[in-house]
Amino acid sequence: MFLSPCQIHFLFTFPYHSPSMVKVKALLLVSLCLIIANGVSSFEEKKVFNLQILQRKQQLGSLGCLHPESRQEKGAIILEMKDRSYCSKKKVNWHRKLHNQLTLDDLHVRSMQNRLRKMVSSHSVEVSQIQIPLASGVNFQTLNYIVTMELGGQNMTVIIDTGSDLTWVQCEPCMSCYNQQGPVFKPSTSSSYQSIPCNSSTCQSLQLTTGNAGACESNPSSCSYAVNYGDGSYTNGELGAEHLSFGGISVSNFVFGCGKNNKGLFGGVSGLMGLGRSNLSLISQTNSTFGGVFSYCLPPTDAGASGSLAMGNESSVFKNLTPIAYTRMVPNPQLSNFYMLNLTGIDVGGVAVQAPSFGNGGVLIDSGTVITRLAPSVYKALKAEFLKQFSGFPSAPGFSILDTCFNLTGNEEVNIPTISMNFEDNVVLNVDATGIFYIVKEDASQVCLALASLSNEYDIAIIGNYQQRNQRVIYDTKQSKVGFAGESCSFT
Repeated sequence: MFLSPCQIHFLFTFPYHSPSMVKVKALLLVSLCLIIANGVSSFEEKKVFNLQILQRKQQLGSLGCLHPESRQEKGAIILEMKDRSYCSKKKVNWHRKLHNQLTLDDLHVRSMQNRLRKMVSSHSVEVSQIQIPLASGVNFQTLNYIVTMELGGQNMTVIIDTGSDLTWVQCEPCMSCYNQQGPVFKPSTSSSYQSIPCNSSTCQSLQLTTGNAGACESNPSSCSYAVNYGDGSYTNGELGAEHLSFGGISVSNFVFGCGKNNKGLFGGVSGLMGLGRSNLSLISQTNSTFGGVFSYCLPPTDAGASGSLAMGNESSVFKNLTPIAYTRMVPNPQLSNFYMLNLTGIDVGGVAVQAPSFGNGGVLIDSGTVITRLAPSVYKALKAEFLKQFSGFPSAPGFSILDTCFNLTGNEEVNIPTISMNFEDNVVLNVDATGIFYIVKEDASQVCLALASLSNEYDIAIIGNYQQRNQRVIYDTKQSKVGFAGESCSFT
C-alpha cells in the first residue's frame, strides 16, 4: 500500500493594487510524506509550502542599521546572525546586484578550487557554550551571513566563513580601505592591543593559515599578513592580539588581522570571522573555552529574519525540529583546514540520482560559498531528474551561474520536488524549500534551480550556504563529525 506523496506548493499572491507585480514570501508548510513500499517507490516526493516574494524593505531603507545582538541563554552564548545586507540604507538594482553576487561566488569557487589543487599537490602527508546572533547579509549587499563581536571594546560586524581561518577587521590608520558602515577599529585607543612580533611562532604559522608566510618588512616588532580571496578581494596589514567578547564571554589575547589595506566587495562589514580548522582560527583559539564545537542556523533573507551562531556543545539551546544526526569528517591531511564530508548520494523527489562519483571522495561544506557546486556528471543527472519531475512550465533564461530557470508567472500553486543530500552513516540533509529555488524576479518570471555545476569533473564539490538554510549544522572538531537537524531560523 502506498500513501500519497508529500508535495511542495509555491503560492504566488498577486496584490489587488498592483496586478503587474507578484509579491512573494516564503512561508514553509511542510507536510509529512510517508511512502511504504516493498522495493523502490514510483511516487515522487514533493514538499508543500507557500512562497510569496518579499517586498525588499532593506533596499528601501525601511530598517535601521542595527548590529546583530548577542545574548546568554541557559549558560550558552548566542550570536544573532543576519545576511550581510542587513544594514544597507541604499535602494539598489536588486537584479543586477544578485547577478554580481553570483558572479563573485563563481570567482570565489574557482579560486578555492585552485587553492585546493595547490594544497593537495604541494602538501606533504605527515565546557562552555555560547550563542551569537547571526543574520543574513542582504542589507549589506551580500549573500553571506554576519555576526557582531566586540574587539577591544569596539563593536565589529563580520562575515562568518568556515572556509577561512584568519579573523580580521579594518584598522586605522587605513592606507586603503573600502567603505565600511560603522567605525573602523582603532588600535591606538585600546590599552589591551598588542602587535605580534615577526619572529614569533604565531607569525610563522601564517603560511598554513592564509597560504602566505608572515613578513617582517621594515618593522621586526610586527608581523605582516596578506590574504587573497577568490573574487579578487584582499586584506593585508599586521597581526595583533586583543580582547574578544561576545555574549558576556571574554577571550584574552585573541590573534587577528589588523587590516590596513583592504579591497573587495565585503559590503559595509568590518571584516571576516574565520571558522576554519587551523591554529589561528577562532575555533582553535577558543578551544579551551568551547571545546572545538560550534554550530549555526542560517536564516533566509526575509526582512528581519535572524539565525544564530552557537559556540560550544550545549544542544539544549537549539530549536531543532528533527533529531541531530552526525556524519564523520573525512580526514584529508592535504586539506586539513577544511570541513570535508562523504556525500554518498542525492535524491530528487525521492528518486536516487545515478552518478558514479558518489562516495568516492570528500565534499566541502562552506558557509562562505553561496550556491552548492556539484561535479558535472552529478549536476547533469540531478538536473535531468528535476526537469523530469518539474514539467509543464515554460523555461526562462539562465541567470549568471544558474542554468535551469522557469517562468512561473500566473501560477498560484506550484509543486516542486524535494532535494535530499545523503552522507555517510545514513545521515540525510533535507534541503529546505527556500534553498531549492532562487527567485530572480519578483513577478516570478525567472525562478531558477539553486544549484550549479563545477567546471571540472575532478574538482571538489562544495555545499553552499543557500542549501544550508533552516538547518542546525553542528561542527565538532574534537570528535571529527558534523551534524544536521531541521530548524526554523526565520524568527524575527
